[in-house]
Amino acid sequence: MSPHVLILGGTAEARRLAAALAARPGIRVTTSLAGRVSRPGALDGEVRVGGFGGPGGLASWLREERVDAVVDATHPFAATITGNAAVATAAARVPLLVLRRPGWQPGPGDRWHPVPSLEAAAGALPALGPRVFLTTGRLGLAAFAGLTELRFLVRSVEPPEPPLPPHTHVLLARGPFTVTDETALLREHRVDVLVTKDSGGAATSAKLAAARDLGLPVVVVRRPPLPEGVTALADVPGLLARLDEVLARTR
Repeated sequence: MSPHVLILGGTAEARRLAAALAARPGIRVTTSLAGRVSRPGALDGEVRVGGFGGPGGLASWLREERVDAVVDATHPFAATITGNAAVATAAARVPLLVLRRPGWQPGPGDRWHPVPSLEAAAGALPALGPRVFLTTGRLGLAAFAGLTELRFLVRSVEPPEPPLPPHTHVLLARGPFTVTDETALLREHRVDVLVTKDSGGAATSAKLAAARDLGLPVVVVRRPPLPEGVTALADVPGLLARLDEVLARTR
């Protein structure tokens, strides 16, 4: 029977991994998407959309579908999914690998303010300026809803869910973005401070360079920790090499 790999997807890295595995003869690859994006791009291999019903549901699915390995290639801030995957794979006795792109690192001239949560980011904003460029995604904006004196430019791929800050302008857009475009956007909206999650990757990093060039402060929400005992691989080639080792042991 062909080895079956489940990818918990939704990132560019997950897409590249699915393509690499689907190109290999004799491997069945299934990518699971949470379904939060209405128009996901095409994926190689099989695709499953929707939740599993928590760790128990995922463990049952792994057994029923005879999954040989799970790769968590979700967003670095998808802490619930990552936690569920760790519990489910342990229960089903299926190896778990985690693929996480490296986080961003501040460079010379950066004015970063690292914080542990969206709530902490909201608490830091009043002292940094009245016009905020908020790029933390469409979920979790309730953390900023009480900042009635500030004006927000919110950018997300999908329309954000309420509650929102009362003075909010929504910009629907998907990266990658250029430094030139980001600089023009910051100037057009007279932004005083940028808020971002430490998502890593190149697709949305141009805003950091633009903020540096304009001397703007950046509130950076740190990533949630991985579950205890779980480590991450930083790129697709490294993940594939480790996966080959795992699958060789399961045959």
